[in-house]
Amino acid sequence: MKIVIVGCGRVGAMVATALSRAGHRVTVIDSQRKAFDRLGTDFDGEMILGNGIDEDVLRRAGIETADGFASLTNGDNRNIMAAQIAREIFKVPRVITRIYDPIREDVFRELGLNTVSPTLSGARQIHAMLKG
Repeated sequence: MKIVIVGCGRVGAMVATALSRAGHRVTVIDSQRKAFDRLGTDFDGEMILGNGIDEDVLRRAGIETADGFASLTNGDNRNIMAAQIAREIFKVPRVITRIYDPIREDVFRELGLNTVSPTLSGARQIHAMLKG
């Protein structure tokens, strides 16, 4: 599969590395060159320096032939915008976005986006661990 990931923070880098090791063609976009250091020297994918909501940058990353897309920056607004561009403009079949604000998650799901909320996931896990 061809996967485009926007955001090369800790989560983006871990996802990109795991997908690359599993044999997928992965391209990571980030606006900070230093962020690519998280990928390590054995990363077999492509790195694009730029803004993940810029359509030209997304085209350079190969979004027009992507099977999957993940927006994993630390900003909800950027993530939702990138996800909508991937889904609506480029018709990527599988689009996932990370949302920190759990209140926003329902709204984004109503828009038809697949969301992951580390805030909700973490709270649920802590709750389950505490109640035993």
